[in-house]
Amino acid sequence: MPRSLAGALAHNFLGQSPRWYKATLCLFLLLNPLLLVTLGPVVTGWVLVIEFIFTLGMALKCYPLMPGGLLVAEALALGMTTPQALYDELLHNFPVLLLLMFMVAGIYFMKDLLLFAFSRILLGVRSKALLALLFCFLSAFLSAFLDALTVTAVIISAAVGFYSVYHRVASGANPREESNLDSDHDIAQLLRDDLQQFRAFLRSLLMHGAVGTALGGVCTLVGEPQNLLIGHEMGWHFGDFFLKVAPVSLPVLAAGLVTCVLLEKLRWFGYGTLLPDNVRQVLAAYAAEDDAQRTSQQRAALLVQGLAALILIIGLGLHIAEVGLIGLLVIVLITAFTGITDEHRLGRAFQDAMPFTALLVVFFAVVAVIHDQQLFTPLIQWVLALPTDQQAGMLFIANGLLSAISDNVFVATIYITEVKQAFLNGHMSREHFETLAVAINTGTNLPSVATPNGQAAFLFLLTSAIAPLIRLSYGRMVWMALPYTVVMGSLGWWAVTYWL
Repeated sequence: MPRSLAGALAHNFLGQSPRWYKATLCLFLLLNPLLLVTLGPVVTGWVLVIEFIFTLGMALKCYPLMPGGLLVAEALALGMTTPQALYDELLHNFPVLLLLMFMVAGIYFMKDLLLFAFSRILLGVRSKALLALLFCFLSAFLSAFLDALTVTAVIISAAVGFYSVYHRVASGANPREESNLDSDHDIAQLLRDDLQQFRAFLRSLLMHGAVGTALGGVCTLVGEPQNLLIGHEMGWHFGDFFLKVAPVSLPVLAAGLVTCVLLEKLRWFGYGTLLPDNVRQVLAAYAAEDDAQRTSQQRAALLVQGLAALILIIGLGLHIAEVGLIGLLVIVLITAFTGITDEHRLGRAFQDAMPFTALLVVFFAVVAVIHDQQLFTPLIQWVLALPTDQQAGMLFIANGLLSAISDNVFVATIYITEVKQAFLNGHMSREHFETLAVAINTGTNLPSVATPNGQAAFLFLLTSAIAPLIRLSYGRMVWMALPYTVVMGSLGWWAVTYWL
């Protein structure tokens, strides 16, 4: 009996995850207290960061919330940070949590409109390079004025819609009814090659779109949360911010779009896969059937969703309220005017957002450890001790490296605070202060595309419902982002060093 109970507990621990993964996590949990006692909190803090990145990298083996949550709970128990520090970090990032809770659910209720609009683009543009460029440019343009997570949620919703239609048809199921998208068991062998190719096609489009959010987000005051923070510290308004950052952001934007086209043409790093003809036929038939069978009630629902989308864009563009509250407004408007009154139908909209929201809380706990143990402080002090003409370039590199493993908002907050204090102490001119502020902004936005944890939009994509369906793992995201990282990082560094 004790043996069977112990076996059941071992089996239940992290569920269906591989045994080696369970053993690795147990090793982490045993190792951390020993490191804290022997090597101290700084070394243990860096080890914790690496362990958390490991759980993100193994997201397809086990959703990172559970193993990451265990690591964070242990860090709190060991005193590497405090519940109050975590709470303060959450308060600081409350707008992001609010956005995830309501905006992603709001986008869910617009899925019919999104599928209608994106199917026209997908089926109407035959050139894959042009289609990829369109995805990347539109994501960049929207992210310059909206929120990157909102834009990412839109393209994820469209991709889930396309994938579910073809997967259900290939499985012999009704494309308009819920089915198990995780299993390929019912798909005929002849159709599996098309499904694999379709997955690669969607992966490339989603990665182009995710990178586009970084390309556009760096350009404007409202593009990313850290932009708003830096603009506030510098006293820059929208136009001021755009002009100050333009010598770096605009060349990088152009280079990023060129890179998008070249990757599709050269078919490097997992790009260039075409939409299979069979899949195109299925999606085209589905769209035509939709058009033919659309009732007046469904057309009215599309109209309501379109008006809600317009309100969403205007509300975000004018910043009439926090993004999450605008998302809640979208939910209320669409459900009230499309006949959705069932609590269970409402609950389905929140299923995709809440796991990631919980994961982000765990992520912010890791950030709290970084802050409390001052893991980044030595690097900040080293950069500011360099000769003046070297500081901007090294600040860009330091921000990029740290943002790739941590929260870029947190990194920007730490650096701009330290640099502003140095300016107030009379250690630099206003002109040099502005140069360093641009280096901080671009450094936290551009090289951070190297890893999923460097950008919230990338992390959201990695842990979204579409990632396991199209086999988009942590390692594959890093590989597919590598050419963009090299181009955006190197050109950004060159512009910061020699153009500012």
